[in-house]
Amino acid sequence: MKFGLLQIFQNFRSQVSDERLWQEELELALLAEELGFDSVWAVEHHFNDYSACPDNLQYLSYLAGRTERIQLATGAVIVPWNDPLRVAEKISVLDQLSGGRAHLGLGRGLARREYKNFGIDMDTSRERFDEAAAMILDALDSGFIEGDGPYYPQARTEIRPRPSRGFRDRLTCIAMSPDSVDAAARLGGAMAVFSQTPWEIMAEELDRWRAMYREQHDSEPPPPVTADIVVCHADQARAAELAESHVVGYLATVLEHYELMGEHFKRARGYEMYATAGEMMREIGLEAVRQQYLDVQAWGDPAQVIDRLRARHELIGDFDLNMCFRHAGIPLEDAVNGMKLFAEKVIPEFR
Repeated sequence: MKFGLLQIFQNFRSQVSDERLWQEELELALLAEELGFDSVWAVEHHFNDYSACPDNLQYLSYLAGRTERIQLATGAVIVPWNDPLRVAEKISVLDQLSGGRAHLGLGRGLARREYKNFGIDMDTSRERFDEAAAMILDALDSGFIEGDGPYYPQARTEIRPRPSRGFRDRLTCIAMSPDSVDAAARLGGAMAVFSQTPWEIMAEELDRWRAMYREQHDSEPPPPVTADIVVCHADQARAAELAESHVVGYLATVLEHYELMGEHFKRARGYEMYATAGEMMREIGLEAVRQQYLDVQAWGDPAQVIDRLRARHELIGDFDLNMCFRHAGIPLEDAVNGMKLFAEKVIPEFR
């Protein structure tokens, strides 16, 4: 199992300045390398304090100069919000600066407010993703990008600096809906999910992705990636207190930012699954939603975290784990101490 630090750059209720938030996130990334984490993953989000990292490739390129070993991953580039030519150029630059440590994560995006402010019709997201993702990966294989699709017509153009090698073997695709699972398998990417669905249910989608991957590529798929909102504390009672406040607190920001309990997904083409999920949440109520969310995350004292991860492995098989320790205003001290304790007590159990 590989372990990554997931950075979401959440300035919860704007409690600190953005300058301070970014400096503290940078310190966490440098600590991750010191502690032996395998990778750092940076999200892409725009316009508000839910998550303020508008250019993860720029951040990771800076981080490349501050680190020596750790893998640098986009978690993810939201493809419909970006020009595929620029994505191919930027990831090639990151790979050059980091000595081949770049990892490409791609996603489609879910927030109506972000699509609106970019002036992009959310109903076109599936087609935009499929068209641009194929262009990006082909460009990183060949060194040239071209396309004749309706959204990104592109004359054959050379990528400079030239990609030193392709990204087919270091590709992750966020796949939280059935058609995104299909896209991940088709592109040959590791399927990545944010932990929010009971693992018994998620196991079925992971099995479907694995079967499609084998059919499409005639090879075994890489381990999927699960992304958790993590609390790790030596004291069980304090761990539970932090989880109730900050893991559940993060869920509240997710529900608000993505409007997950709203009605608009019924009219958003390609997001039908979210309409169904919203109806389910309204039916069972917020308290049940909160408990379900807590139940699928890796939190507790080290022994509890180990037990949770082993139980997950029993249900879904081998997987890699990305962990967000800084979320919903959790004190920086608790995030740092949680990272250190996790590295000391949990990671060795799985390596």
